[in-house]
Amino acid sequence: MTTMKAEKKTFKWDVWKVISLSVLAIYALFLIYPLIKLLLQAVIVDGQFTLEYFQQFFSKNYYITTIFNSFSVSICATLVTLVIGIPLAYFYQMFEIKGKTLLQIIIILCSMSAPFIGAYSWILLLGRNGLITAGIKDLFGIRLPSIYGFNGILLVLSLQLFPLVFLYVSGALKNIDNSLLEAAENMGCSGVKRFFKVVIPLCMPTILAATLLVFMRAFADFGTPLLIGEGYKTFPVIIYNAYFSEAGTNHSFGAAVSVIAILITAVIFLGQRFINSKFQFTMNALHPIERKQLHGWKNIVVNLYCWIVVMISFAPQIYVMYTSFQKTSGKLFMPGYSLDSYKTAFENMGRAIPNTFLIGGAALIIVIILAVLIAYLAVRRNNFLNKIIDTLSMVPYIIPGSVVGIALVIAFNKRPLVLTGTAAIMVIALVIRRIPYTIRSSVAVLQQIPMSVEEAAISLGSSKLSAFFKITVPMMANGILSGAILSWITIITELSTAIILYNLNTITLTLAIYVNVSRGSYGIAAAYATILTCTTIISLLLFMKVSKSKEITF
Repeated sequence: MTTMKAEKKTFKWDVWKVISLSVLAIYALFLIYPLIKLLLQAVIVDGQFTLEYFQQFFSKNYYITTIFNSFSVSICATLVTLVIGIPLAYFYQMFEIKGKTLLQIIIILCSMSAPFIGAYSWILLLGRNGLITAGIKDLFGIRLPSIYGFNGILLVLSLQLFPLVFLYVSGALKNIDNSLLEAAENMGCSGVKRFFKVVIPLCMPTILAATLLVFMRAFADFGTPLLIGEGYKTFPVIIYNAYFSEAGTNHSFGAAVSVIAILITAVIFLGQRFINSKFQFTMNALHPIERKQLHGWKNIVVNLYCWIVVMISFAPQIYVMYTSFQKTSGKLFMPGYSLDSYKTAFENMGRAIPNTFLIGGAALIIVIILAVLIAYLAVRRNNFLNKIIDTLSMVPYIIPGSVVGIALVIAFNKRPLVLTGTAAIMVIALVIRRIPYTIRSSVAVLQQIPMSVEEAAISLGSSKLSAFFKITVPMMANGILSGAILSWITIITELSTAIILYNLNTITLTLAIYVNVSRGSYGIAAAYATILTCTTIISLLLFMKVSKSKEITF
């Protein structure tokens, strides 16, 4: 009898075990299963195992060149973002900047709009008939270099992604104890020397994390090279074209290219993790850095650097908002102003606006719930099963969005579960793609909450689940909000996954912008882009109001 009781205790189930298995089942169905189906479609044709489509890819220089193109533009864009973003974060955290709250909001807006909107904006300014191009030619007779191709992609991605470096490094600088900087200064290490010998090494783990994020975002982006790349083809464009070519039937080749993309990004991710492991340490700022007021020419230089960089990055969005109120005829902007673009936008694709909030809102609710549960499992119940869940949650972080979309289409376009063409598959894709942000921010804040708080509640009669939701979750609020706002803004600006999964009934604002840009309806595209920008601004202001924070860092 004693042995039987002991066995029952050994196999005793609690609510968190059920949650662990439920979350694992969700990932198995909507992530592992689609990726397996993707792999099978790439290597099994007519019931026979084959590597024909992999050989087809690597036998043509055209395809291999696209990989080198993607690496070239992604590496260059990453380096440029580091050169711009690290000094910007340093100046912002170390010194008093005029209008710093507004400056940060604009920086975030620069990063949160869809990259292809930046490409479209720069085409309006520096394209063959762009405002700046035409103006300089008329005034000085000088024809500016073409924005199309490598240079254009590099410009757009660099100005789009440097804010991510800024946000990450700003967060790291907040954790540096001011006494370390004072000690360095007392030993004669100050100014630029201190920046490179003290500040950069202390921020290195965060800089490496930001480097990976920027590289992955640049490597996976397909909207920008599709619009502005012209003859400069990148790998994500090939993935899309391989699966949705005009021939349109060779899905096995598209699946093979997708598998290659997964392998490439996985190697990059593992390489970054290995390098990052060499720089692991923790910081706790007992005396946080206090901003100093510069004077004279130094104050002018620092303020000018910050505002010039940010306004150059934000200028295209301002111009797009301006053009949304101009009279247009296709790609041409006419003299005079009107609201015709907005009227046409609501008439032609009015469902795009409610879809953005309904589909995006549903995805965000699921993201928050799952992220909070996964964060708890990863931190408080760190066993083998939950480590698998935590690892699976990061897999979409390294897979290009187009690959996720293709895998979901392959997995759920046949019975017993047909989801292709529905709003449900859009929600699932957005949850899978954007949940890592909220998980990581929730994990970071949960690690700072002592377990004794929950144990005290349980000892007073509260259940484990009740103690978590009533005690721990409210204490995690700021971390959850930080991750949720980033998830939300990336959800409403998602293109690479959504473009593969959408139809006219599930079109969103980002897709409506892309469709109208590709059709040459620039006025309508500008109207949609303005609505999306305003939505982003309102989201950020609400976050800052609710969290009572004047600054956002990741």
